[in-house]
Amino acid sequence: MSLYVLGDPHLSFGVDKPMDIFRGWGNYVERLENNWKEIVSEDDTVVLAGDISWGMNLDETLLDFKFIEGLPGKKIILKGNHDYWWDTKTKIERFFAQNDIKSVSVLFNNAYRIDDIAVCGTRGWFYDAQGPQDSKVISREAGRLRMSIEAAKILGGEIIVFLHYPPVFAGRECPEMMNVLLEYDIKKCYYGHLHGKKTHSLANVGNYKGIEFKLIASDYTGFKPIHVI
Repeated sequence: MSLYVLGDPHLSFGVDKPMDIFRGWGNYVERLENNWKEIVSEDDTVVLAGDISWGMNLDETLLDFKFIEGLPGKKIILKGNHDYWWDTKTKIERFFAQNDIKSVSVLFNNAYRIDDIAVCGTRGWFYDAQGPQDSKVISREAGRLRMSIEAAKILGGEIIVFLHYPPVFAGRECPEMMNVLLEYDIKKCYYGHLHGKKTHSLANVGNYKGIEFKLIASDYTGFKPIHVI
C-alpha cells in the first residue's frame, strides 16, 4: 500500500474547457490516465491537490469524477482555486453517494490516516495577497490548516501537509500559512497551482526552514502521480 499525490488535473469532460491548448498539455488526459494506471494499484491512495474539475457546479463535475472513479486506488481531494463547484463537505459526499462514486474522499477541516501517514491540508491562498478580503481568506485558510493538523495529531503517524497554493514562492512567504507549518514542526509539504516552465523555475523545491517542499502540479510532474511513501 503506497501513498501518491498529484495536483491540478484540470479535467473538463462535462464542460468546454480544454487544457491542451496550452504548451505542454497535449493529450494530457490520456497521459495522466496511462501514467496513473502504470503506477497506482487498487490498494494505493492518491491525494489530488486541487484544481480537479473545470465544472462550475457539482453536476458539471460528474463525468470528471466518473473518470477519477475509474482509476485504480482510493483518492483524497482538496480544493483548488479553480474548483468553483466546491460545496460543503456534506453536499459533496451526498453527490458522490448519489452517483456511485465510492473511491473519493474529501479533505476539508479533517485528516486521513494512510498506514503510518496522517494526511492533512487545505487550499491555502496567494503568497502576495494584500487586500482586506484577502486577509480574511488567508486567516480562514490558516485556521483550516490548523484544524486539519489537529485532526491528524489525533490519528497519529507522521503528519504530511498537502496544499494547493504554495506557502512560499521564489523565496516570498505567505506568513500565515508558513507560521502554521512551523508551529507544528511539519517536515514535508506538497503543493500544486504553479504552471509553466518559467514559473516552475521559481518554485521553492527542497528544504526551506526545515520543511521539505515538493511541487506536484501535473505539468511539472509530467502528469504522473508522485510517490509520497
